[in-house]
Amino acid sequence: MTKVSNFTEGKIFSPLLKFTIPILMALFLQTMYGAVDLLIVGQFGNAADVSAVSTGSQVMTAITSMITGLTMGITILIGQKLGEGNKKDAGIVVGSGISIFAIIAIVVTIVVVIFSSSIATLMHVPIEAFDSTASYLKICAMGAIFIVSYNVIGGVFRGLGDSKTPLITVGIACVVNIIGDLIFVGVFKMAATGAACATVLAQAISVILSLILIRRRGLPFEFSRKSIKFHKNLTSQIIKYGAPIALQDVLVNLSFLVIMMIGNSMGVVASAGMGVAQKLVGFIMLIPLSFSQAVSAFVAQNYGAKKYNRAKKVLLYSLAASLCCGIVMFYITFFHGNLLSQIFTKDEAVILASWDYMKSYGIDCLFTAIMFCMVGYFNGCGKTTFVMIQGIVGAFCVRIPVSYLMSKLEPVSLFKVGLATPASTFVQIILCVSFFVFLSKKSAKEDESIDNYEEIQAL
Repeated sequence: MTKVSNFTEGKIFSPLLKFTIPILMALFLQTMYGAVDLLIVGQFGNAADVSAVSTGSQVMTAITSMITGLTMGITILIGQKLGEGNKKDAGIVVGSGISIFAIIAIVVTIVVVIFSSSIATLMHVPIEAFDSTASYLKICAMGAIFIVSYNVIGGVFRGLGDSKTPLITVGIACVVNIIGDLIFVGVFKMAATGAACATVLAQAISVILSLILIRRRGLPFEFSRKSIKFHKNLTSQIIKYGAPIALQDVLVNLSFLVIMMIGNSMGVVASAGMGVAQKLVGFIMLIPLSFSQAVSAFVAQNYGAKKYNRAKKVLLYSLAASLCCGIVMFYITFFHGNLLSQIFTKDEAVILASWDYMKSYGIDCLFTAIMFCMVGYFNGCGKTTFVMIQGIVGAFCVRIPVSYLMSKLEPVSLFKVGLATPASTFVQIILCVSFFVFLSKKSAKEDESIDNYEEIQAL
């Protein structure tokens, strides 16, 4: 039987780290899907192949982020139900989630397969990489059912406080992806098409393994095929919590796609360099992202149990740990980004372009260490509408306009374009801190009102 981790009692820091580390490792391996594709294509292909995989995988990352955001609705709701001690509803949450995401998988597949060429055109993909990019998108979209299923299963396990099971399954799948890339890309010279095939195969195996583990262990609450339907109240709650996060993730990733469009318009070397940098940044940002997911699960349980002060302590511990990691990542990325870029390509021009872009993300490492933890806290509290608003403000009021303006400044450089990212994160931190202070003052007034009411009743 799968166990439920109780985050509402006992120590905070050590259980938080123990829960975060498997999430980090699972995210690392999941990111390896696209990174291994780019790594192997970079060794066996040319700049056009690298551009195709980097652009195609960035589009799929945007879609996956939307799905991951929606599954946070499942994670938060399961955590809150378990915090309340209501296991029956936890099973119904899972059934409602499966119903929602089955429809999403079908829609994603149809839309991306039909409009793959249009998406490549919209992304200003260099002509040398156009056909390969469209092919990569079509194949990955055909495996959308596995992308969706994996994220739903992961959302359920995180809600249960189990971050180790997803790590095991994605670890095995990552090995399969590496082997698939070596065969399809290295042996059969299928370039971007082969990379996409290997990715879909790996995701399929990850889902199959997860389902086998669930069948053997069982779930800590009642669940059957009858549970899989649209339960009105819980379905609306999943959407209420998950939709703002998903919308924010989509729009944030859209802003990064706009930046990639700017890079693509600067030529194939800049396009490939930005693509390599984006893959490296995907790894660099895993630490704050893993803390964000862990904090969401921790805070959701404590919020459900009405232990609000304990939830705030979770935030403080996560901020301290995440910021320490952020300082280390800043140093590595800003001063030694060229060494990291060499992992993915042998082209010296692409390496230098990648490092130039990554320096801006080195600065952002310091800011995201703070911002991601606060976002995780607000998600766990169910304040996902605010999370959406601050994300949209950062993306469309800062990141996109600043990147566009920087691209017009002479001499043009990817570092200047990339500075839009830390600028937007800084603004988002200001919004998050302001909202946290607002909530703290509001809860203090409510507690004071309750105390006064109790004193009057006692008299």
